[in-house]
Amino acid sequence: MLLDKDKAIVAVIDVQARLLSGVHEHETLVKNCSWLVRLAGLMDVPVIGSEQYPDGLGHTEESLRELVGPDRIYGKTFFACIDDPDFEQAFQAHGRKQVVLCGMESQACVLQSTLRLLEKGMEVYVVADAVSARNPFDTEVALRRMEQAGARIVTREMVGFEWLRRSDAAEFKAFSKEFLR
Repeated sequence: MLLDKDKAIVAVIDVQARLLSGVHEHETLVKNCSWLVRLAGLMDVPVIGSEQYPDGLGHTEESLRELVGPDRIYGKTFFACIDDPDFEQAFQAHGRKQVVLCGMESQACVLQSTLRLLEKGMEVYVVADAVSARNPFDTEVALRRMEQAGARIVTREMVGFEWLRRSDAAEFKAFSKEFLR
């Protein structure tokens, strides 16, 4: 089952600046989440974000927050983003069935978001090189559990090539120059 840019939405889960220093390879996480958000912009795929209890834990890392757009990031107290009514309403407004997930933490908010989205009948694609946790073992186990539950585990380049589908696509030159170097 290939990703389809016309059916997809990207969800950036809880990449909050105040929490990043304790997350494994957090600089790579932010870089890869930003890469996906920029790719979504190139391919005209909507992006939505979440923040776990932003009043206490602060906001999304600033450069990523600007890329997503502060007005498209929703605060939540549920671990599963889709269980928050504001996030769910904004998510459902796009009418997309394929969800590309990135963010943190793998074993908590990413895992629970994945499981709840699957329960709601969504096709969930978890970007393995754009999720992380404090402990890398938690990410490893969470990815296995998500896959066992029916999520598709992908990499960011897989997402790009599947959205493009062909080398003569209008966006391929920009993808090749801006995303593969």
